[in-house]
Amino acid sequence: MPSINNTNMKVLTFGTFSKFHKGHEYHLNEASKYGDLYVVLARDKTVKEVKGKPPEENELIRLKKVNNLKFVKKALLGSKGDKYEVLTDTKPDIICLGYDQTHFTEKLEEELKKRNIKSEIIRIKAYKPEKYKTSLL
Repeated sequence: MPSINNTNMKVLTFGTFSKFHKGHEYHLNEASKYGDLYVVLARDKTVKEVKGKPPEENELIRLKKVNNLKFVKKALLGSKGDKYEVLTDTKPDIICLGYDQTHFTEKLEEELKKRNIKSEIIRIKAYKPEKYKTSLL
């Protein structure tokens, strides 16, 4: 396992981050402890395809909010085409996933291997999921 607070590491995480709450903040803060944090926000179109409805805030508003967090090195929007393209673009050392994240994770290891990227995948534990979960809010 990589050491915490290793700023030489590039860390990547993904999410919608609509209705931003303490659970999201916890996830991003924990992920940032592994290195420089890059956050990929799901496109509005992707959110609608995956969740069946658009996010409450559009992608540009969500992008601005996440980019303004002090522990985020850079937030960027996901690709409109190949959802895994960001792996090639960023070449992360570590990928931090949410405790309940399932979308686009089933082929993640396969895509990393195909692109010859050696990233460690870490699951971030939940922060009070009975209270801070977007579907509950």
